[in-house]
Amino acid sequence: MSLNQGISQSTSLTEELVAGYVIDATREVFSTMVMMDVVDDFPLKEPVSRFKCSITGMVGFAGTYSGVISIHCPVALALKITSNMLGMECDEINEDLNDAIGEIANMLGGSVKQVLSKGGLDVKLSIPTVISGEDYTVNSLSDNDCVVVPFTVEEMTLLVGLTLKKED
Repeated sequence: MSLNQGISQSTSLTEELVAGYVIDATREVFSTMVMMDVVDDFPLKEPVSRFKCSITGMVGFAGTYSGVISIHCPVALALKITSNMLGMECDEINEDLNDAIGEIANMLGGSVKQVLSKGGLDVKLSIPTVISGEDYTVNSLSDNDCVVVPFTVEEMTLLVGLTLKKED
């Protein structure tokens, strides 16, 4: 899993630089909005595309560059994140959980958009999409154009992935 070569050549972005943006954005969102510390473990040791008892929040990019930023975490961690974010106990998959994970994806997308837009890139964000389930696959994480950063939070692992492609 690495950054698309066309993206690297046309923007001077390296996989490490993009991973740094993802790490900085994730730390910022978690420290200010969730009040939890995250520790990155970049690079990802082995590709992950199949999730069990997890929840995924995604926001799409469109414009000069297209892509998706996504956050994937076990439901147990998502419940803790939601509880911290809302300041109230959340102990089941419900609208609050979906909204919280979608909002985190949205904030991560906004941070990455801000970085990409500094270079004059035309980037627009979609509304967040949230999926959860006992067993599901996310194909964009198995693409060669995806930078995935694993994070440890309270002894559990979450993944933040960024896929970017240059539009012709």
